[in-house]
Amino acid sequence: MASSSDVVWYWLAEHPSIVGFRWNPTDLWFSTWAFLAGFLASYVALCLALDGLLAVLRRRRPLPLGPVPSAHALVMAGVSAVIFAGTLLSAAAEIRDTRWSWRGRSRTTPFRWLLCFPPGTRSSGRVFFWSYAYYLSRYLHAARGVLAVLQRRRRAPPRVFAHAAAVAMAFLWLEFSQSFQVLAILASTLAHAVAFGFRFWVGAGLPAARAARAAPVALACQLALLGCNLACHVGVVWMHFGGAGAGGCSGIGAWVFNTLLNAALLWVFLHCYGKRGVCDDDGKKDL
Repeated sequence: MASSSDVVWYWLAEHPSIVGFRWNPTDLWFSTWAFLAGFLASYVALCLALDGLLAVLRRRRPLPLGPVPSAHALVMAGVSAVIFAGTLLSAAAEIRDTRWSWRGRSRTTPFRWLLCFPPGTRSSGRVFFWSYAYYLSRYLHAARGVLAVLQRRRRAPPRVFAHAAAVAMAFLWLEFSQSFQVLAILASTLAHAVAFGFRFWVGAGLPAARAARAAPVALACQLALLGCNLACHVGVVWMHFGGAGAGGCSGIGAWVFNTLLNAALLWVFLHCYGKRGVCDDDGKKDL
């Protein structure tokens, strides 16, 4: 009888659908440029229209959404935890299965591979299955922008932009087999699992929730995620232009665009947290 760890390993890293995954715009949901552009335009238009309508109606108090924000936080925490575990186990399996091909042919190591995919890498296999799962989860995450508008959070439009940018970046990771995405997904899903789990805890009024409201968990997760992304970007630059040998890193063109989006997201973060509590939704403070 297989142990529980073997069962988890199979379903998160060895299932045929995971091992045989291939990014294919003709067979996968939400995988075309047309769909991405249509969603982003519709999403931004919807959020801005709702925000404008509520402003015209002079609605300053949050709309009553009941348990919806807490339920969304719980789902996001669970999804993020599964993607984190799947990506971690799949990365370990890929390193185990391909380590032999690195010996004698290049200076590639597991750490270098995590930061810099070799040129010609295709979006197929275990880690790209979980990259696709992460991409799909960005659509669920984007609902947070709509909730921010309905709850009349201050600085809601920058948050909407941030969610739209996150969807676009996850698409680029798959479309161009962009380097460093494994570490980025691990850092992002871990931060989201903690932050959304905390939001559910506070929103559901679980024991000690009142005392925990003042804890800056969301801010701490944001800072940790920004620091990780910055370190990864520096590592990719170093490896592409000299540290990884000839050929550079896969998806460097998309990485440049990704860097510009990350810079814009950093501006959103600084803009939101320029005033205390403006973007913090750990408790009753505005997002």
